Amino acid sequence: MESVVSELEGTLVKEKDGFSYFMLVAFEASGLVRFALLLTLWPVLGFLDMVGMKDLALRLMIFVAVAGVSKSEIESVARAVLPKFYMDDLDMDAWKVFSSHNKRLVVTKTPKIMVERFVKDHLRADEVFGTELSFNRFGLATGFVLSHSSNTISQRVAQFFNNQPPTLLMDRLNPPIVNQNNDQQLLRPHPVIFHDGRLVKRPTPSISLLILLWIPVGILLAIIRIGIGCILPFWAIPHISRLFGGKVIVKGKPPLPPSGGNSGVLFVCTHRTLMDPVVLSSVLRRKIPAVTYSISRLSEILSPIPTVRLTRTRDIDAEKIKRELSKGDLVVCPEGTTCREPFLLRFSALFAELTDRIVPVAMNYRVGFFHATTARGWKGLDPIFFFMNPRPVYEVTFLNQLPVEATCSSGKSPHDVANYVQRILAATLGFECTNFTRKDKYRVLAGNDGTVSPTYSFVDQIVKVVRIRTFIQ
Repeated sequence: MESVVSELEGTLVKEKDGFSYFMLVAFEASGLVRFALLLTLWPVLGFLDMVGMKDLALRLMIFVAVAGVSKSEIESVARAVLPKFYMDDLDMDAWKVFSSHNKRLVVTKTPKIMVERFVKDHLRADEVFGTELSFNRFGLATGFVLSHSSNTISQRVAQFFNNQPPTLLMDRLNPPIVNQNNDQQLLRPHPVIFHDGRLVKRPTPSISLLILLWIPVGILLAIIRIGIGCILPFWAIPHISRLFGGKVIVKGKPPLPPSGGNSGVLFVCTHRTLMDPVVLSSVLRRKIPAVTYSISRLSEILSPIPTVRLTRTRDIDAEKIKRELSKGDLVVCPEGTTCREPFLLRFSALFAELTDRIVPVAMNYRVGFFHATTARGWKGLDPIFFFMNPRPVYEVTFLNQLPVEATCSSGKSPHDVANYVQRILAATLGFECTNFTRKDKYRVLAGNDGTVSPTYSFVDQIVKVVRIRTFIQ
């Protein structure tokens, strides 16, 4: 049996220095203050590394990034945030060599809790050996590494292979040699479909400094942009938004508004952010109601268009949608939740049962600094983070209304119609279809089913976080 041992930093992933990953943990698990503190220590860490005190630099970086943070929060970031950035930094040549062996082991200087999910779930490694963090009896990280954890990695590697030397050792001094002839037989890393966290780019020192300098400007800009959306008429928003850096790209031909006694058109959209229905309404220059599932009350208050809250009880929701369609056009996102990566979640078939006037709309967006969705954080801040980006761009592509033969009127099942709509939208965007659902996403990212209680207000969330921060400090 062929076996391989590979370093993570500088071998399987290109980045040799783990600083940016600790910055992610600091930002996502703790907040802006710790993020800024770790950035200010970067020159010190660089000096220690330059004079040969790399171990001390690593321990200092670990301490500042995680001291006082709960184990569950670190695990959550490692599960929901870090895999995306590690995957983006993956060295595919090294991966090809690594995956061609039967037994695969990864060693790392990073705390094991931060990398284990990525290494096992996405790189298909059998085991990972790294340093172990110390936690107190309350489950909070002390910031220190267990004294014996780094000294016994070589012994644990030998024990893992039953004291037999591995077939291949991959590290910075032993770069992998790729056999191009075996590409078709190699495994592929499991893709990152679910991803959370607010930061779009991996926070290197320069990007981190840029983010910190931009945030005050971004907050002011977000307030102005939201105010414009709430005050100005919809026909004026596309023109004014350009003055403040926003851009909407429209492709395809939008349908005309309903006339006479005709029922409204059901716009079936991909779900990228909470802004999807708002952007669609601004493109059509009229307020189109949107059905919602589990958005916060703050988002409903800030929304410039009417929202119809569904209950996830099929019969009740069907009646609500029918009632709204009898009044005019309506927007629905049948994925039931947002997805950032180039994948579409499974479409609920309910919309296909209720009307034959279906117009698929492919929605996509591009942002520079902050993601406008969250599974673990405050959903009420989603619009604010979207508008904090310097130049947020939305792409809206209208597809043709479904022909009668592609709807339930021709005898097709609702599931067939929903799957067809999912496929054509995925093809338009260059995305992949999946069978994952909203519950799958939230179980991976947040450890719950994604339901937000209407009585759990934005103020309740603030109070909860303040209590946690006070306890930790």
